[in-house]
Amino acid sequence: MRKVFITSLCLLLFATCVIAQTKKTKRPAKTPANANTPQPIPVEIPTKRNERPTSGNANTSSAAAYSPVYFYEFTRPGFTYERILIEHDEVGKGSISFLKSGFEDILTDPIQLTAVTMANLTAVFTALNFLDSKEEYQTPRDHSNMGNITITVKKDGRTRTAKYNWTENKQAKSVMDEYRRIGNEYTWKFEIGIARQNQPLQTPGLMNTLGSYIKQNEISDPPHLIALLTELSTDERLPLIARDQAVRIIKQIEKTRK
Repeated sequence: MRKVFITSLCLLLFATCVIAQTKKTKRPAKTPANANTPQPIPVEIPTKRNERPTSGNANTSSAAAYSPVYFYEFTRPGFTYERILIEHDEVGKGSISFLKSGFEDILTDPIQLTAVTMANLTAVFTALNFLDSKEEYQTPRDHSNMGNITITVKKDGRTRTAKYNWTENKQAKSVMDEYRRIGNEYTWKFEIGIARQNQPLQTPGLMNTLGSYIKQNEISDPPHLIALLTELSTDERLPLIARDQAVRIIKQIEKTRK
């Protein structure tokens, strides 16, 4: 009986171990939550460039090119514009450079003289027979306090330069006056452009300046300014008084033209 008991006890223990082993399962490895989720493909984001857009016109540089024939220089330290340089070809295309008092850098802008202005200049240069003449236009009395001018013409392989600050030659004076009017116009355009963008409260004073120029015949061919003045008269950035002045100047020009 004792052997039977021991044998039964051994079988019972063996069965218990087998059952326990059967119930024991291997814990599966933890699957990442995003294992089956498609991952985004990295995309390279282009760096933004701080560049001005380029014009689609590939001929911009050639369109702006010109071969200067006429050269004008005005110098007078202490004036608002101490130095003014104008150069242009025979159809009026060129540039103007000017140095404003108190500034170190000289500024340059393109110019396009009107047909009326070019006709005036051509007439006086022809009357002077400028390239062939050897006449000195300077009067014996010096008026350099009003500024000195230098006129140069380069044409057909020939060059002539004349310097004077006052003259009794009517045609030479007309050359001096015409270029002064051109300088007045383009320096005024520079000033009104700056004021329009940054200091609108200065525009009424600048309108007064232009009105005075026109009354004193100090602008070459005023009618061509009507388009700009019309634009200024509707620019709501400008004070109402400046816009009204632009309208009055337009009427003043049109009345004179009639």
